[in-house]
Amino acid sequence: MAEFTAKDVMTLRDKSGAGMLDCKKALTDANGDMDKAADLLRERGIAKAVKKEGRIAAEGVVGAYVCDKCGVGVLIEINCESDFVSRGEKFHGIVDAVAKVVAENKPADVEALNACKLGKETVKDYITNQTAVIGEKISIRRFVIFETKGKIETYIHMGGKVGVMVEAVDFTAGAEETLHDVALQIAASKPGYLVPEEVPQEVLDKEKEIMLVQMQNDPKNAKKPKDILEKIVAGKLGKFYSENCLLEQVFVKDDSVKVSQVIGNKFKLVRFVRFEMGEGLEKKNENLQDEVQKQIDAMKK
Repeated sequence: MAEFTAKDVMTLRDKSGAGMLDCKKALTDANGDMDKAADLLRERGIAKAVKKEGRIAAEGVVGAYVCDKCGVGVLIEINCESDFVSRGEKFHGIVDAVAKVVAENKPADVEALNACKLGKETVKDYITNQTAVIGEKISIRRFVIFETKGKIETYIHMGGKVGVMVEAVDFTAGAEETLHDVALQIAASKPGYLVPEEVPQEVLDKEKEIMLVQMQNDPKNAKKPKDILEKIVAGKLGKFYSENCLLEQVFVKDDSVKVSQVIGNKFKLVRFVRFEMGEGLEKKNENLQDEVQKQIDAMKK
């Protein structure tokens, strides 16, 4: 029987970036020889995951998981390197598996999630091993957890390009379609707030400042006193609220009514979250010819 210690497994793990179970198996197969075990991991394609850690993972999927019995909902974004991989069933399976772990463990952040168990391995090791299988860097970017005694609705648009999660309470039976329509509204209209009262004062002050400058630059208003302009600006804030506050928005399916009117007394919205895949991430900018040439050059080494 191969002789090696837990420290040896950790050393190989740090060296290769492979999961604990893979490192243990490699050391067993290599009779405890560290160098041979490292070679085995490379031969099996597992150690390749480490080299991918520095790559840009700016594609990916927004996924959702809801446990109605336990009143927990999760919206999560996991990234990869290419749109092709993000559309595959394997990658979507990874997103679903990790989302379920989030719902079951309710970790505080991604670091805590990485330490959670997924089967017999940690989420971190699972992601590392799946990186080797898929051949691209995989990165858990963010997630949000809703816990409620009410109802949670999720909506995933375009296979994971946009994801929405909504919480409602005081729910009336038969209002499921309306709640789903609200989720669609959020996906399409990108509200930043639920109601006007949620808009931070600094945001309002900035909007007022911009509107005031715009009006002062308009020849029609240039000679009007500042106090008059400020009153006009105050009136214009109504348009800001109608564009940025969900309940004040015009309903996308019927522009003659507001979202608040569509909801009526069917339920009360508590909160929502909207993820747009890749927002704020740096995109890899390489053409196919450059990528192929890099692979050819790597094979020559």
